[in-house]
Amino acid sequence: MSAFVINRLLQAFFVLLVMSVLVFVGIYLVGDPISMLVSPEATDLERDAVRESFGLDRPIFVQYITFLGSALQGDFGRSFLTGEPALQLILERMPATVELVGFAMFFSVVIGVPLGIIAGLRPEATFSKVIMTGSIFGFSLPTFWVGMVLIMLFAVQLGILPTSGRGETVQVGPIELSILTLDGLRHLILPALTLGLTKASLIIRVTRAATREIQAMDYIKFARAKGLSSSRILRVHLLKNVLIPIITVAGLEFGQALAFAVVTETVFSWPGMGKLLIDSILTLDRPVVVAYVLIMVLFLVLLNLVIDLLYMVIDPSSREKVRD
Repeated sequence: MSAFVINRLLQAFFVLLVMSVLVFVGIYLVGDPISMLVSPEATDLERDAVRESFGLDRPIFVQYITFLGSALQGDFGRSFLTGEPALQLILERMPATVELVGFAMFFSVVIGVPLGIIAGLRPEATFSKVIMTGSIFGFSLPTFWVGMVLIMLFAVQLGILPTSGRGETVQVGPIELSILTLDGLRHLILPALTLGLTKASLIIRVTRAATREIQAMDYIKFARAKGLSSSRILRVHLLKNVLIPIITVAGLEFGQALAFAVVTETVFSWPGMGKLLIDSILTLDRPVVVAYVLIMVLFLVLLNLVIDLLYMVIDPSSREKVRD
């Protein structure tokens, strides 16, 4: 197990190194941030002075080596626009995004697992077909369209939920949380519902497929032959094994949503990392963009490791595959 973890961490370091090169070069080729930092009426001498102050006058190779050396010490540079450390800006926005994605994934699992099991146990029933049709709609509808429809329904027509912002927050240590206040929950419902509908559709389909596959297993048939009740078979034998693919998919979807909740945060003006990324791209704020991508890559790699370890805890047979 230790060798497995060490091997994955070495792979993570290599992935981060490669991604740092790709992102750094890519953002370098996009455009010149000096055009965003100085007035259009500025002289060439003033532009050159600003470029030199940010170290943008040096060759890209030298810029990258300087960045890499600082990044290994936890310093991703300072924002061109605000002068604040890029890492600090991201960490300040991270609780809002984690809160949004966590609430959305909770909704998707709570809704998706029961509906998926129902659809898997009775695939020919009318209700099961309605569930699967609904999951197709969940996949097909664009996130921004779903968000606007929810805004029109619950905010404009009914006037019961707010459309933007995070609402009232509570300070818990160094972190501000909106989920602990009634006003914060009201602001969280629409964006979380928008983000969670697509995830719920995926959970439904994965749960249904796993349920149908496990139903055909010999140990399920043996349990029925012993005369065990359907509810006991569901709780003891089926649900535990259905959770294995669900945990894998839900974990990966959590990481993906955390990194790419850009559309939802933009539609609802949610002050999270996704909105920060869009603003930074539009203003060519290189340090923030590069820091964001590398932090997300690191998070996704570590999340995959945690999912694999959790998978081994739930399914002991997978440990043998790792040893092999």
